[in-house]
Amino acid sequence: MKHTRESIKTLINEARRPPARRIDLSDQDLSGLDLHELDLRGADLRGSNLRGVNFQGARLEGASLQEADLQEANLDLTGYELSLRTIGIIADTRLVSQLLYHLCRMDVKGCPEWDELRNDPRVIALANKSHVIDKHVEPEIEPLTLGDR
Repeated sequence: MKHTRESIKTLINEARRPPARRIDLSDQDLSGLDLHELDLRGADLRGSNLRGVNFQGARLEGASLQEADLQEANLDLTGYELSLRTIGIIADTRLVSQLLYHLCRMDVKGCPEWDELRNDPRVIALANKSHVIDKHVEPEIEPLTLGDR
């Protein structure tokens, strides 16, 4: 059975009742589902097909995403976690450019290696493919100049 938004909401509600337990959605095909603003904290999504899932505004803290396919997924406003639980995901240009855009907008101090990498035209070009530029009216990434540091 392929899950629906409603079946996942039911699993969430059941898992939150005492005794609370983890939502197991590992190795599931959830592709294309609209899961925006759902509370998926601590969910086991390892190895799942999450292609094209709309997670916008969903709570993903503590969710295990190892080896999950997040290509074309919308992770805006999810607080995507940088932890061992997200190592090994399958990503695409959309997510990589979004993460690079955020990195390039950081004010990094004391890391000359980043300054050099940050000014690489390939990094800037990929970061500028991020949808956040148009969707959220953010500026494109420009090379750093010596005066910027």
